[in-house]
Amino acid sequence: MCFADRVLFSLGTFQNVSVPVNGTVQAVVSRVPADVSFLTLQFHTHHRNVTLSYTLVRDHTHTHSSAVCTGMHSHTQHCNALSYTRKKYTHTRDAPNVRQPKLFDPVPGACNQEFPLEIDPNIYLQYNLFETMITFAPANIGYGRGEIPPACDVDMGSSTRWRLVYEVYQYFLPEGDLSEQSLISSLEKVANVQNVQDNSRKVVSLTSHDRTQFSFSSLPGQGVIFSVIVRDPVLNTSASYIPVHTYACSFNSTLDGCSDLGRVSTKVFFTVIGLAGLFVCFVGHRFFKCELFCMGFGFTAFVFFVVITITTPLEYNLRLALTALMGVVGGVAMVMSWWRFGSVMACVLVVGLILGFLISSIVFFTPLGDLPVFHNDVVFWVVFVCIMVFVPLFFIRWPREGNIITCGVVGAYTVVLAVNAYTYTSLSFITLDVLKRLLNHNFSRAFISVPLQDIDFIMITVWVVLGVSGIVVQLYREKSRPFFPPSPYVMWKQERERRKTNVLDPSHHKPSLSAQILGRIRQLTQRAEPAGETTPLLL
Repeated sequence: MCFADRVLFSLGTFQNVSVPVNGTVQAVVSRVPADVSFLTLQFHTHHRNVTLSYTLVRDHTHTHSSAVCTGMHSHTQHCNALSYTRKKYTHTRDAPNVRQPKLFDPVPGACNQEFPLEIDPNIYLQYNLFETMITFAPANIGYGRGEIPPACDVDMGSSTRWRLVYEVYQYFLPEGDLSEQSLISSLEKVANVQNVQDNSRKVVSLTSHDRTQFSFSSLPGQGVIFSVIVRDPVLNTSASYIPVHTYACSFNSTLDGCSDLGRVSTKVFFTVIGLAGLFVCFVGHRFFKCELFCMGFGFTAFVFFVVITITTPLEYNLRLALTALMGVVGGVAMVMSWWRFGSVMACVLVVGLILGFLISSIVFFTPLGDLPVFHNDVVFWVVFVCIMVFVPLFFIRWPREGNIITCGVVGAYTVVLAVNAYTYTSLSFITLDVLKRLLNHNFSRAFISVPLQDIDFIMITVWVVLGVSGIVVQLYREKSRPFFPPSPYVMWKQERERRKTNVLDPSHHKPSLSAQILGRIRQLTQRAEPAGETTPLLL
């Protein structure tokens, strides 16, 4: 006798199933075609776990699986296949689907040795602030209906599972869309092998000799669906694992959850940064001291944030406040160093390094950054630093032009970062990926591709328009002015030396400031003496 509600599923189609709290649903599939050797039932929810089990009473660890996106493999020796679905949490819409691989298609997860199910077609996902990692069990070659499955531990050869090839795919949901409806409609686009090929982006191909694990850069708030297709190059057959999705954030967390990605402190910080960057973009060279303060602020804040994050476990808002404080100190120090020493080239070198850092980050933001050679930290940082240092060296011959270009490009990019504090844009990962690599040693193996969608192309246009406009305006306004304003301290020092050495200058014959003050004090003293006393005529 079965106490679960029976739901009849159709092969190859999605349907919505409502599972009550702590309720159970029995999934039934009948009339399985004769050319189908096994079935795969996949079950997807937005963010709450669901449990699939072969039996109503879960009495063995290899009979059930619990996850947001989970599935089970079922043999078809009998005319139907069934499983039990139990929902532990409050109801949301669920989308199950039953797939029907053909005879001799590879069996996903059939050579599993570490995951819960004996045959486990699931993709297991873990994420943190830096990276998202997917892992799956190796597949086995296909076999006929009712036949004994081939052994997984036989020697390597063309007739064993070692001939199989795995392809990892990535499908991005619309930016900023965390809705359940968007997720379900997107999952339907990657429900089988053909849909995955048509709608997803192929990331990498793995052989059976490679580890069935791959890392991606975490994109908090950006929905991503990962799919894996296993292919048999000998029989020209293929099958897909159960796709899995993530937003790289938690819907159940009351702190730093998906609904709280845009912190108020972050918005305030980057809004101020964006306004300062807009000022620097158009009039930074004209107000040189203000530009130096802003550039010194950015340079010091970035370095200090990396140091404090590596060395201390401070909470995010406190780190951000200390970063802002040290940025102010760094900005003041840069202005004072220019005021005291007047070395324009030293200041332009620091400014050029900031532009070089941004250009180098842009280079590795492109598909070039995903080349296997750059997964080596030594190679990556050597090339990164070489590009970063080359930029200021290139502008040594034209320091004013280099400074103005830096103001335009960097200032306009801070506007993009300010917009990112309010709405998601992938352009923030230009610098964020480099920051992640500095903070996490394991990030080097992560695949850093991010989607460029409508909002990103709009922000690229804004960045280019602001940057070009700022550069043109400043070059036009500064063409008849001195290359750089003189240092106030150096000007005062030169004026003092000029007065000491130029005897024709009338100011040369004037008493010094200290002598003038002393004489004035004596005059006041004489006026205060009694009337009967005499004073000398000459001092």
